[in-house]
Amino acid sequence: MSEALPERHPVQTEGVKTPMEAVYNWNYEPEIDELRTLYANALDRQWIAMKQLDWEQELDREAFSRTFSMGGIPIQETEFWKGLSADTRWEVARRSASFMLSNFLHGEQGALMVAAQLVSAVPHMDGKFYAATQTMDEARHVEGFAAYIRKLGEVQPIAPALKQLLDDVLATDDWMLKAVGMQVVTEGLALYSFRDMRNTTEEPLLKELLTYVSRDEARHTGYGVKYLSAVVPTLSDEKVAEIEDFAFEAARKLVDSRGGMTMRDSVMQLWSEAGIDPKEAFLELAKEREKIASSMRSSGGRRGPVRGFVIPTLRTIGLLSPRIQAAYDEMFLANFQGMIQPISQDVVEFPDDLEAWVESGA
Repeated sequence: MSEALPERHPVQTEGVKTPMEAVYNWNYEPEIDELRTLYANALDRQWIAMKQLDWEQELDREAFSRTFSMGGIPIQETEFWKGLSADTRWEVARRSASFMLSNFLHGEQGALMVAAQLVSAVPHMDGKFYAATQTMDEARHVEGFAAYIRKLGEVQPIAPALKQLLDDVLATDDWMLKAVGMQVVTEGLALYSFRDMRNTTEEPLLKELLTYVSRDEARHTGYGVKYLSAVVPTLSDEKVAEIEDFAFEAARKLVDSRGGMTMRDSVMQLWSEAGIDPKEAFLELAKEREKIASSMRSSGGRRGPVRGFVIPTLRTIGLLSPRIQAAYDEMFLANFQGMIQPISQDVVEFPDDLEAWVESGA
């Protein structure tokens, strides 16, 4: 017999107030055919994390360290990285990956709870059906990431910026804000990052896990795009502006380093703990900027998840007015000191076939 459980674990449990209206829909006929198709695809593509991946295999430390990158920047190809001892490379890669994967894990738990909210909150039955399948997907992702992180070490605390983003999405009582915050911004950032890490790493178990997860995330992003694209054209200008602002604030929390709370700030602290001075490391890496830039160009360049994916997604839905585009440009200018072109001069198209885009480069 299982041991009795406390109502809440004092250290590991934390709450956030989530006022929300649950909406019945008495019309059971399909209303948004693309969502009904997405629901059917989700049912057909379920997988079992603990059965379909070989969790008995040991991590390939050498492959893990050799193909480690930081946010898609190929530092693993630099003389700085190659000049570190094998133990240091492993420790930096292990700590950094443990942090990133832990935040993927925490983000997936947030997505699990938001998807469950959307089942109740969205007004269309097709939207409820799909959100139900996403809830199952997210539970599987939480299970899988937790199992992989156990092989690296311990689960790391959630980054403050990600925690605030998830709190905001969970707490809003507006299903459209919830959908753009989770399905477009959070899932878009996750999908881009999962695909990028999957294409970079040569560690077999991690590559296989991220391949499965990325396929699910493509459907989750597709849900947000198809659903909001059907609804946004019917909204007032004031409502569209409100949704644009919510999406911008969600992205800003993770990108804008002026608050000192970004994911990058947290990773740099981990580098210090592994014995590397981040300032000295960046000075050394700056000496090899041409090599890094050449490598990035040869692989098609890299704009990062917000410019490379979230903004194109918002543009496709109709949530990138000149007003909000200017806000993104100001944020990028402040954080990258003019090294990035204005959005209007650097247009990235949303993939016509999201699933094909996910599979590319594997």
